[in-house]
Amino acid sequence: MKALRIGSRGSALALWQANHIRARLANLHGIESEIVRIHTSGDHFQGAAISQIGMKGVFIKELEDALLAGTIDLAVHSMKDVPTETPQGLAFPAISKREDVRDCFISRRGVGLEKLAAGSRVGTSSLRRQAQLLLHRPDLQPVELRGNVDTRMKKVAAGAYDAIILAKAGVDRLGMSEKITEVLSTEIMLPAVGQGALGIETREADPETSNLVAALDDEGTRSCVTAERALLRELEGGCQVPLGAWARLGAGGVLLEACVLSPDGKEHLRREQSGPAEDAEKIGIRLGQILLEAGADRILRLAGRGVEN
Repeated sequence: MKALRIGSRGSALALWQANHIRARLANLHGIESEIVRIHTSGDHFQGAAISQIGMKGVFIKELEDALLAGTIDLAVHSMKDVPTETPQGLAFPAISKREDVRDCFISRRGVGLEKLAAGSRVGTSSLRRQAQLLLHRPDLQPVELRGNVDTRMKKVAAGAYDAIILAKAGVDRLGMSEKITEVLSTEIMLPAVGQGALGIETREADPETSNLVAALDDEGTRSCVTAERALLRELEGGCQVPLGAWARLGAGGVLLEACVLSPDGKEHLRREQSGPAEDAEKIGIRLGQILLEAGADRILRLAGRGVEN
């Protein structure tokens, strides 16, 4: 079989993820692949907040365009970057086994979240992290932070921020785990929908590639991510509202926990729902309804209806 063309963003983390999938395909099927670097809208607007760029799929649209155009055969995405609606003609035959879902705290002087001085500047590009940070420590100052993981690490080391918050999975993948000051409990910081999981997207019209990729699918991860994405779809609209969600497998099936917050963290709801793994989508939809019935709709209206995870 000819070499597969794997589409990837050009950041170190994205390339690590693409090469990870390339290695797994080679080990499973003996297939050679090449990495095709593609710049996305999120890469072009490094100075703007994600919430201000004004489009969904800001980190994957150009990759999906390349798939549809046939210039790549598959694309590797962080599932937290993937909108709930997949373009016609594309599919996700594999969501690989999830890594650590939690966020991590990296401070310039090695001080943990609880002991960080009041008024300290904490860098994050996520309204979800900002809101949960302010809920837990309203005396801190969240500051917009963009750039790849390495750039963000350099900024906090240089003193531009007192601390930053990142997804632990990305830090681990890049071999920077020793820089982590503290891994944040999910009681403090629920992760983004899909955080820690990689999705591999292909063309529906290319069943050969899709079947090869499907061997990388992890059933448990797919169930959990399906529940989280169903919740996101139930709440979703047009602007940006912080949402944290985490589904995990237990003896009784899938347990999904979620929170909806106002950007300042003052308005917040946290609920959970569980059920059999085969009902993952229904669990997400039901939890979305529970949150709306409990008043999430009011929080969504206050902030300008929509969801940012």
